[in-house]
Amino acid sequence: MTSLLAGKQCHGALNPLHSLIYFAPEAEEEFSAAGLEKGRMGYFAGRAAAMGAVGAGVVAATFYNFSPALVAAHIPRAWDLAAPASVLTARLKAVDRVLRRLLGDSVADDPEVREAAELATTATEACAAAGRPLYAAHADLPAPGPAHLALWHAVTVLREYRGDGHLAALSTAGLDGLEALITHTATGEGFAEEFARHSRGWSAPEWEAAQARLRARGVLDFEGRLTALGHELRSGVEEVTDGLARAPYEHLGQAAVERLTEIGGRLSRTALANGAFPPGVFAGR
Repeated sequence: MTSLLAGKQCHGALNPLHSLIYFAPEAEEEFSAAGLEKGRMGYFAGRAAAMGAVGAGVVAATFYNFSPALVAAHIPRAWDLAAPASVLTARLKAVDRVLRRLLGDSVADDPEVREAAELATTATEACAAAGRPLYAAHADLPAPGPAHLALWHAVTVLREYRGDGHLAALSTAGLDGLEALITHTATGEGFAEEFARHSRGWSAPEWEAAQARLRARGVLDFEGRLTALGHELRSGVEEVTDGLARAPYEHLGQAAVERLTEIGGRLSRTALANGAFPPGVFAGR
């Protein structure tokens, strides 16, 4: 049996390799070349394109913690500018470019990268699609041939699988998208507060109203920090999320999970050292 902790550590080691695309200038360049407007449109279209030309409601529901108004400013208009298939092609081009920039051109031929891609792909074999729309959409995409792109694809599939389960856990805990964002920020382990609010498109009054709701529930204190109940609530959400994400790591097995964590951690540390994320995004950085 693979422990929940091992699966969570593996996710933590791999997740930067997926998330770095959202901060890469190469992404905006490729999305713009495909016809999308510069700015936030590329993020929404790039991540949603696997689902097809879906509307703003679907994107807001599956992305969860973004302001529906911000989503509606870009979706579905993005599909009038670039078809989902073109957006997916542009995203993969961007992934190739940014991984080569952050990890070196040798990443395409690195035997350990190929090994990690094979391990991560094996892990995805145990993922079930029921109730996990973003996972299912990405799992239906063909896996790229080059090892570094195959690894990114498999990591993305695993990340969206966990993410869909996380939304179920948040919903069960009675946290809407904005409340989930605020409580995660309050843990000190997520986005910095200003970045979280602005990047997710929430106004100051909306943020303050959600904080008031959380104070009324006893989740936040009057300084915006988690109370004991708040910490218990967030811990419960993470425990449920870990449990719902367990299947791929159990399928892979403890030794293989540790090996994937080792390689993924090395690659993520290199990417972080080479500036994968700008300053001010995460709390404490």
